[in-house]
Amino acid sequence: MQSFFAVCSRFGIPSLFLTHLFTSLNSRSIINRAVNSGAEMADIFKKSQQLGTEKYPRKSEKWIQYGTSGFRTKAEELAHVLYRMGILAAFRSMQKNAVIGVMITASHNDEPDNGVKLVDPHGEMLEASWEVIATELANVKNEDLESTMSNILENNKIVLGTNAMVYVGRDTRPSSPFLAQAVIDGIKSVQGCVTDFGVVSTPQLHYFVTCQNTEKAYGEPDEEGYFSKLSSAFKALRGSNYDNGSYQHSLSLDGANGVGALKMKTFQEYLGNCIKVSIYNSGDGKLNYQCGADHVKVLQKPPQNMPLEVGTRAASLDGDADRLVYFYRDTQGNFKLLDGDKIATLVAGYIKKLIKESGVNLNVGLVQTAYANGSSTEYINNTLGVEVACVPTGVKFLHHRALEFDVGVYFEANGHGTVVFSSAATEKIKNAATDESLPAECITAAKQLFLLMDVINQTVGDAISDLLLVETVLHAFGWSVAEWDAAYTDLPNRQMKVSVADRNVIQTTDAERRCTDPPTLQTEIDSIVAKFSKGRSFVRPSGTEDVVRVYAEADSQANADKLAHEVALKVYELANGVGNAPLLPK
Repeated sequence: MQSFFAVCSRFGIPSLFLTHLFTSLNSRSIINRAVNSGAEMADIFKKSQQLGTEKYPRKSEKWIQYGTSGFRTKAEELAHVLYRMGILAAFRSMQKNAVIGVMITASHNDEPDNGVKLVDPHGEMLEASWEVIATELANVKNEDLESTMSNILENNKIVLGTNAMVYVGRDTRPSSPFLAQAVIDGIKSVQGCVTDFGVVSTPQLHYFVTCQNTEKAYGEPDEEGYFSKLSSAFKALRGSNYDNGSYQHSLSLDGANGVGALKMKTFQEYLGNCIKVSIYNSGDGKLNYQCGADHVKVLQKPPQNMPLEVGTRAASLDGDADRLVYFYRDTQGNFKLLDGDKIATLVAGYIKKLIKESGVNLNVGLVQTAYANGSSTEYINNTLGVEVACVPTGVKFLHHRALEFDVGVYFEANGHGTVVFSSAATEKIKNAATDESLPAECITAAKQLFLLMDVINQTVGDAISDLLLVETVLHAFGWSVAEWDAAYTDLPNRQMKVSVADRNVIQTTDAERRCTDPPTLQTEIDSIVAKFSKGRSFVRPSGTEDVVRVYAEADSQANADKLAHEVALKVYELANGVGNAPLLPK
């Protein structure tokens, strides 16, 4: 027996794996099969490292970190990372005994970039402890891949050979097919099974993973199931009167030349005539170039190649269709943005109205980040009477906090968000919708709430689902886009970013609203902010690149621009800025 362990040790087989085997051994025949299993495991590791070294080698010493959006950088630097994330996804599936998702996308980034993120069993972002494992695996030397794989299995009590199933999706970038193949090769190298969905939106992949892991209780894990579920609920809520009050059922949509435009074209076949969507930037141009939700939000101007008449309701998706913002021109021709804050307040107000009318006792909460406009927070507290929670930037933080409410609404200001209903809330709403002893108006409101849950993709922020949600609320209220915007007035704001040598030099606290390092930076920011009426500013490191993001708001757009610029210059000075100093926004 000792010689057997010695042989296995030479092949790098974890002792934990052997211990697990021998705790259940009852006969010599089983021991003989264990020897074969150990040799097979060593062979799998060796072949996996060989394929990684020969076809997907790590070619540079550049360190890459799994951040809030997974790995994201230039596409040509990612082949080895994607191969290794295929391996990791299979290991995670073995550990959780569930389907894991892998999405190849760089979201709103420029077309030459790409990235990858893993989706955990309930459609949520990858567990934080596994972000560390992902970073380690992505950065080890080629010759250390085999031993690192072995350590991951041993440290996480995973037995190689356990059934593994991974769902893979990708966006429309030219680099995505090759990188998707790298993921698939990684999964198969450790005997995992793959379902390749091809080109899908990021939220669709989250949805498919959740459906499969709930044994289809949440829905069918394919595009047909996704489109059918959302469209059926949307049409039922809309009824036969497509227009209502000031609301008109026509919409202009900027597809960012990405996957959202493709899927919206397909979706229109399910929606029929109940909403008319004119799609611009539908795939003929460059992804996210002068278009898309991030372009509209940050630059606060409409996308290119899209006419915008006064009063026309318009919206933009981002490259992988998980962000949504609305906009229009007012009667003076001014561009007006309705971002994630406006969407959150609209939705929260409608849900609270339906809950009150249904008579169901539920706690509603709205989760924001430091990027939320100060006027929105005041409106939520004072007008809506909804509890507000503030968390660090990143959907995983908002989503987890939202789960603490019966009904949790969360949207980042960039337009990424959704609504989550607890199982208890879902049951209460369902019961009220079928309780004939309740007044008719209570039953009607409960039924509307129950249908609304099927319009919402609760697994993650979904721009297409959120679009239907917004259109549902506006139709119910009978509001034009201008009437929606009139609920409260945003403080003028500006976002900037400063390139630095190392983003980790910036450390923050208080949900990223205060900077702790470099030591004197927050004092300088406070001094600058004090010069501006209604001034507020904060800085935070990017989760994906070596830049520091600056946010500022003030009583006028000119002052917001000046405040952001002065803070950006201070960041450049104290946080080792690289390249040219920041310029005053135009």
